[in-house]
Formats: sequence, C-alpha cells, structure tokens
Amino acid sequence: MGWMEETADRRASPTALWPQARSIVMLGVDYGAQGDPLATLAKPDRGAISLYARRRDYHEVIKGRLKQLASFLLARAGGGEVKVFVDTAPVMEKPLAQAAGLGWQGKHTNLVSRRFGSWLLLGAIFTDLSLEPDAPEQDHCGSCRKCLDICPTKAFPAPYRLDARRCVAYLTIEHKGQIPREFREAIGNRVFGCDDCLAVCPWNKFARGARDAKLALREELSEPSLADLAALDDLGFRAMFAGTPVKRLGHARFRRNVAIAIGNSKIPALAAAVEPLLGDPSPLARGPAVWALARLLPAGEFATLSGKAFPREAEACVREEWAKETHLSKK
Repeated sequence: MGWMEETADRRASPTALWPQARSIVMLGVDYGAQGDPLATLAKPDRGAISLYARRRDYHEVIKGRLKQLASFLLARAGGGEVKVFVDTAPVMEKPLAQAAGLGWQGKHTNLVSRRFGSWLLLGAIFTDLSLEPDAPEQDHCGSCRKCLDICPTKAFPAPYRLDARRCVAYLTIEHKGQIPREFREAIGNRVFGCDDCLAVCPWNKFARGARDAKLALREELSEPSLADLAALDDLGFRAMFAGTPVKRLGHARFRRNVAIAIGNSKIPALAAAVEPLLGDPSPLARGPAVWALARLLPAGEFATLSGKAFPREAEACVREEWAKETHLSKK
C-alpha cells in the first residue's frame, strides 16, 4: 500500500489536492442488507464475498449521482466549480464525513452512522463555493469492542487502529503476492474481503437496508460454490464478475483466494476441485493449491504429488511448495 505514503502530502489537506476548495459536501449511500451478512462463513463449501462487492461497482453508480447533485448545487448557486471523488483520489473520506456530521470513525476505523450503522459507501463533492458547515458527529462507540474482538486475524492492535498487513480485506483484495501462511487458516472461506467487524456493530440494528435498484445484490454472488469458483477460467471469471469490484482483483489472485478457502473447508472431496490449479499459469494459484491439498489429502496421497508431472512453468513452484508442506507436516 505504498500509494498511501506517496500521496500523504495531498491527503493531509483538501486544499493540497485542490487549492480552490472552500467547502466539501460528504455523502453516504446505504448498502446494508437484510439477514446475517456473515451466514456464509458457516458453509465451508461456499465462498464468502464482502457485501459491497456482491453488486454493481459502486464507484460508477455513486460518481454519476455526485455529478448530478453537483450540477444542481451549481445551478442553485449561480455558478462555481466542483470536483467529485469516490475512492478515486487521496481524500480522507472518513474524517471528512465525521466533520460533516454523517457519522463517526468507530473502533474498527470505518464510519458508523446512527441511522445506517456501518454500511455506508462514501463520496465527496469539493467546491469553491462557501457553504455553511454542519455540526460534526460525536463518537458513540462507548465501551463496546465487538468489532475488535471478532477480527479473525487480530488486525486491531488497539481501538481506532488497524494493521492492514493483518486485515483479511487487505490480504484478499489489495495484497498482490502470496498470502502469508500465518493468516491462511484464519481467512476461512472468504474469497473477497471481510465484513466481520462491520457486521457485529450494534448500531446496525437501526439500519433499514439498501433499497437502491442500481446497487441491488446479485443472488449468484451471495453463496457461490467453491468448486464452481475454482473451475472458472479467465473468461468465465470475467463474465461472472463483470461490472463488480471483484473483477478488478484479476483471475490469478482470485484463484489464490479460492484455493485457500478450499484448503480451509475440511472437505476432502474438494481436493479434486483444487488439484487442477497445480498447473495454473500463475504461481499465485499454484502455491496455495499445494497448501490446500496438504490439508485435504491423507499424508500418503499427498506425498504422491512429488512424483507427478507438471507443466514446465509450474514445476519449480509446485516442488518448492510441496517440500515446504512436507517439512511442516514432519514437525
């Protein structure tokens, strides 16, 4: 996440990003859902996809609406300039949203609203107009620490602090390399993102759930079969996740995540679904496939992997991973 350091100067102040800015209008879109968003975690043969990604990419939807609102604002003011941002620039959305009264940054570092709980997608309109500010929101977390305690990888060293290197959302979405072994088991069947700290927030009881047709949940992304996900080729991956945030992940990293989820399933029958990944063009998929098979197959059957023939580009990676797993199993 070097981009955070690279853009620190512009992130420090809105006027560093746009010197003409005099006011910022912050907006939130509710993306909550009815039912338990964590229910899929109890189904080891299914893949868990973060709630925001089970629908059309919110960047496109929200940016269009920000532009409409900005045009209305300028028309009412009789002129002026605006810039709109939805995760597309170094903008400190959450502190700005708290200053604007939308909510407060909870102990999980995400924005919490008394009306919408933790389920808010944020957008910003920068303008050179001088607008009367709203009162900032106060912190209402109190002594609650549910979001901290539920984290599967213990990514919160303290309230209001997140170690992204341990965060499942970072590891399964932003991280471009192999996911460290120390976190793989804790990832469970999460193949894209993690909603645990958001879902347990008590303020969610006031959320009504999203009613936006353009951001409607896609049923096929709610509890997809891990075996079906592992079988997707690149074209199938692009077709299934077209228009969603998952597509930006890319096929190789997605298969990496699916292989880890299958390895955590404790369902030996799924070994047949992950074994083809041993010959995947990308080492990102091949390594976790060996790891998964080491967890699913009996020791003797797993040992036969060393005698199999693999595509030339996969040979070294599979041998290396096999050696690691064999060494670990003997400890």
